[in-house]
Amino acid sequence: MTAHPIRLAHVVYRTRRFAAMLAWYRTVFDARIQYQDPALAFLTFDDEHHRFAFVDLDVVRGPGGDPDDRGSIGVDHVAWTHASPEALFDNYAELKAQGISPYWCVHHGVSLSMYYADPDGNQMEFQVDAFADQKAGSAYMRGPETAANPVGVEYDPDAWLARLRAGEPASALLAPMTDGAPSPIRGALAGTAA
Repeated sequence: MTAHPIRLAHVVYRTRRFAAMLAWYRTVFDARIQYQDPALAFLTFDDEHHRFAFVDLDVVRGPGGDPDDRGSIGVDHVAWTHASPEALFDNYAELKAQGISPYWCVHHGVSLSMYYADPDGNQMEFQVDAFADQKAGSAYMRGPETAANPVGVEYDPDAWLARLRAGEPASALLAPMTDGAPSPIRGALAGTAA
């Protein structure tokens, strides 16, 4: 594979101890909250727009679940950053040629992402930052666009790969999508096989 990630981006956790998890990561990593609503929180400790995200299962799936149920709580996915949209889509094309396809492609506004599941169902996000400047990405994360749609808008990776191969500038793919319905969450968090 020629198009591989250049760095680890973030880790997302599913929890039924939302407030305690936020407090622990804020203390241990001196992390600050970039965005929070009742179901989601995004935290960082450096110039990355987010290093950790937390999903409150009591809100997403309803109260009453066991906070120690290791089948529900724990790591949701690990995210890896690619150097450019071209690298992300080259990786997509190479993996697809080998029979490996993403189960979810979504433009989060702050990143352009493709989600995959390994044979054990462990989920990985391959992404490209939508903003060249980390400060701009952090500002977007704290802004009204994220509050209006914290998940993002789905896209067709084959259509977008065709756009790139037809000569459309990669920057056009990075612009946050303002049209389109907010995507439902896909994968294990949604209770479906990835």
